[in-house]
Amino acid sequence: MSFSIRGTMTGAVSVAIFLALSLVSAQAQNSSRTHDAARHASTAAKTFTEIMNVRDKAIPKELLDKAEAIAVFPGVIKAAFIVGGKGGQGVISKRVKGGWSAPAFFNLSGGSFGAQIGAQKNDYVFLIMNQEGIKGLLEDKFEMGGEAGVVAGPVGREVAASTNTTLDAGILSYSRSKGAFIGAALKGAVISPDNDLNLAVYGMKGTQVLTGETISLTKMPPSVRIFPRTLARYSVR
Repeated sequence: MSFSIRGTMTGAVSVAIFLALSLVSAQAQNSSRTHDAARHASTAAKTFTEIMNVRDKAIPKELLDKAEAIAVFPGVIKAAFIVGGKGGQGVISKRVKGGWSAPAFFNLSGGSFGAQIGAQKNDYVFLIMNQEGIKGLLEDKFEMGGEAGVVAGPVGREVAASTNTTLDAGILSYSRSKGAFIGAALKGAVISPDNDLNLAVYGMKGTQVLTGETISLTKMPPSVRIFPRTLARYSVR
């Protein structure tokens, strides 16, 4: 009888320890994901600010004011020897009345083929100019250069000399290079939602973050507010 009671108690203690360890593990994982979200939002905000602070080479304000959404992918790794590849994480905010939405987390991946030798990190900024461009982003995987139309965006005073093809494009792309690279090309890159991170931060997928009920700045997790606040410094309508 005592053996049975002892066995039952041992089993109960084991279950309690298992549950406690599971709770600690879940809390640690959630803390790690929150840190990831803060890092992505902060780095994207810093990158966008640095680009806009170089006035002669910044994104023209008249284009920013027309953009329906803005994506920033800092430090995208590109490495190549004949065959090119790229990969990185970033955030996308959609324009809302008086500001910008909570940033949804996305991945950038893909490859290109050609005469390429080198390795570097690039910062990418995409202005999504119309609903067609936004519709493309809401797909599970959106390939650059598809139906939405992606062209290199003008900088500084170049906007005055831009063609209608450029200004009518669904997405304007910009890059900032931090190293040497030959023959880099963005065509073929794929943007897809990082829904593990979106679910951890918001409890919803990236598509819902961008198209669902607007999350006000005060209700956003404090760790990600820096990105929409940064965008609002440069464009609000």
